[in-house]
Amino acid sequence: MPPDSSLTRFAWLSIAAAIITIALKSAAYLLTGSVGLLSDAVESLVNLAGALMALAMLTIAARPADEDHAYGHSKAEYFSSGVEGILILVAAVSIGVAAVQRLFAPKPLEQIGIGLLVSVAASLVNLFTALFLLKASKRYHSITLEANAQHLLTDVWTSAGVLVGVGAVAVTGWQQLDPLVAILVACNIIWAGVGIVRSSVLGLMDTALPAGELAAIQRVLEQHSQQTVGIQYHALRTRRAGMRRFVSVHVLVPGAWTVHQGHALVERIEADLRQAVPNTTAFTHLESLNDPASWHDMALDQASAE
Repeated sequence: MPPDSSLTRFAWLSIAAAIITIALKSAAYLLTGSVGLLSDAVESLVNLAGALMALAMLTIAARPADEDHAYGHSKAEYFSSGVEGILILVAAVSIGVAAVQRLFAPKPLEQIGIGLLVSVAASLVNLFTALFLLKASKRYHSITLEANAQHLLTDVWTSAGVLVGVGAVAVTGWQQLDPLVAILVACNIIWAGVGIVRSSVLGLMDTALPAGELAAIQRVLEQHSQQTVGIQYHALRTRRAGMRRFVSVHVLVPGAWTVHQGHALVERIEADLRQAVPNTTAFTHLESLNDPASWHDMALDQASAE
């Protein structure tokens, strides 16, 4: 895997796509006067702000661990996704206000055909960028790229809805369809914004790894327990910080083992954990199966258990 700093190139891609779509969607709005297309252009402004924030946070997240941040700076990614989620909610409110005003004061749309073509071009730019970022987010396990990609995909679906609304106005002549679709767009954006903010909060709260990754970790530990007689484990704890995963576990071995034997075992376990779940930092605590004290530290909060 390349260093974290290489992820900033994806943020630059998102910035370029946002600038292009803002220009195209603004042109479509100016051509047609559609409040639905205006809502689409406003969301692209949010895309640009989110991409700029992603660039800043990915740059910070790439910094190596130091004395003040012994576990690295990867949690900076959650600030990016959190801010992007809040910006999405602000944009949704703005769109909703504009749509309600237009609902009570309809305005005829103009040059619908060319306006729709320009908007479709902008949507295609977002679609290809989103798919590329989504693939990169899975490869590099980056919540910032994932949030950015999901936001762009939401923008694509939003644009599709707007295009349907504007097209329906052209066919039926009912001007209220345009602001009604814009209101639905605002609701869809709110849903996406809440989801992104929630993911950011869960990350900052050190939520455990998702079920799939946790199962992969448990398989590694079970394999070692089965391969080596007398080996057990407990007190498994996991968390995620941006693209980094942290795993801690207590490994219990026969009391007659030497320090060298125990150390060799936990080294193998840590290596297998890193291979099973990429970007993992593993911490193992070696204990004796024959010491009663080894079974007194299984609680999550040792301070309250004492």
